[in-house]
Amino acid sequence: MDGFILESCVDSVESALAAANGGATRLELCSNLVIGGTTPSPWLFEEIRKYTDIRIHALIRPRFGDFCYTDPEFSIIRQAVKDFNKMGAEGVVFGILKPDGTLNLEQMKELMEAAEGMSVTLHRAFDVCVDPYEAMEQAVELGIDTILTSGQKNVCTQGTALLKELVERSQGRIKIQVGSGVSAQVIREVYPVTKAKAYHMSGKVTLDSPMQYRKEGVNMGLPYISEYEIWRTDENSIREARQVLEEL
Repeated sequence: MDGFILESCVDSVESALAAANGGATRLELCSNLVIGGTTPSPWLFEEIRKYTDIRIHALIRPRFGDFCYTDPEFSIIRQAVKDFNKMGAEGVVFGILKPDGTLNLEQMKELMEAAEGMSVTLHRAFDVCVDPYEAMEQAVELGIDTILTSGQKNVCTQGTALLKELVERSQGRIKIQVGSGVSAQVIREVYPVTKAKAYHMSGKVTLDSPMQYRKEGVNMGLPYISEYEIWRTDENSIREARQVLEEL
């Protein structure tokens, strides 16, 4: 396949380097992937830049949860876009909805101005919007480069019908990037149906922490997630996905 995109979402230096070594074409840089990803710190961005020049698109999401934001939250989002632009990130990833499930075009326009010169992805706020066809056309009008979507389902293999239609309707005006549950095998299943050339995956594995002493019964966060498990991108998973894309 010519012109494919293989983006890996990462929240650590170790995962970023594994993705780059595995053949990812770019990173979506986040914090807290365990809750779906939030805005990464500038220090994480700068540390990764010491080791690799792979394209970095920074996720701009101030908190866990939905995509309808207060005025202070929007101010934080806008400033984060400006900051990553100044730092030299190649792209940013964001999305804002109104309470009725439509794109907040006024705020999105402000963010597009702040992101001038950068690639912009509309993230999976798209997957919980009320009308995906209208949202896609609005994204095109805004000048957004990419829509990250699972086809408005929990995993992309369940959303292939909508993904196919979005690719067809886009007519190359905007990239439809498939996300949620992507692996080498899933790309083999999804591509023949959708013809999508852009994919987004974590390739994550769960590692055991090197901590030997472990205090039982004390949780620092969500009680059903072990404090001693570490999510990392698996280099081989990225490499396998890239090989499939090159073969298709």
